[in-house]
Amino acid sequence: MNHMTRSTFRLGVVFTLLCIVGLPTAQAARHHRHHSSAALSGKAAKMAVTASTVLVIDQTTHQVVYSKNPDPVHPIASITKLMTAMVVLKSGQNLKEQLTVTQEDVDTLRFSHSHLRVGAHASRLDFLRMALIASENRAASALGRSYPGGIRAFVARMNEEAAQLGMKNTHFEDSSGLNSENVSTAHDLAILVGAASKYPLIREITTTAAVEEPVGFRGRRITFRNTNPLVSKRGWEIGLSKTGFINESGQCLVMQATINSHPMVIVLLNAHGHHARFNDATRVRKWLEAHNHQVTVGQL
Repeated sequence: MNHMTRSTFRLGVVFTLLCIVGLPTAQAARHHRHHSSAALSGKAAKMAVTASTVLVIDQTTHQVVYSKNPDPVHPIASITKLMTAMVVLKSGQNLKEQLTVTQEDVDTLRFSHSHLRVGAHASRLDFLRMALIASENRAASALGRSYPGGIRAFVARMNEEAAQLGMKNTHFEDSSGLNSENVSTAHDLAILVGAASKYPLIREITTTAAVEEPVGFRGRRITFRNTNPLVSKRGWEIGLSKTGFINESGQCLVMQATINSHPMVIVLLNAHGHHARFNDATRVRKWLEAHNHQVTVGQL
């Protein structure tokens, strides 16, 4: 056993012991990441990605497989909608209840485009689909507004849920992600992806390529396409996905995907260019396939 293998083995034992004695998973992962980085001394294979922050975690072992600048707090844009969906589902609200888009749901912060006109109505489940698949901001707003106590109570519940999950560097200001004060870190978002992936409905919706909803003028059906084209690409086995973009966040993407028979959590923040986050995700998959866990952490 060479020095690198012995070091990695010892670190794996330390990481396992930390988990056994009750250190929270995210904290154990950070401990493992920092010590692995020191042991590898920058010798691990590198990956050419445009995102300023990258974090890849093996969901089975909770091992950090790759990290690049994972600690800064970033605006997370529409990745927010994963927490929105979790709060809605955890609240037990009737998914068949009809909701209606009102003037309150119109984006007056960024004046973003929407396929949902004021007066459009559909079930709470349909609004969840539109928010998670096509990242419809008015749908996310309506979901929060229709919560008992209104949008303020909903956002407060989002922050409570984040705290309960151990997302210590996360804060929410709205249910859509349009507010740049919706912030988090790569580590916290990995926790969010893990929590959201426990909801079969969220997994199903976020990996649906497109859905048609009768929300147009006079009930005209409108197609809402997934903002992540990788969900329908050959070679991908994606279990959960959510994109995000505002000017302050850059192009963001979080996914749970099975690669080399391992369920992996992939977090990409602040990529530059319209397709950059998807190209980065493809690079991550190819890197993992090539290295097949031979390296514990890669640093750029």
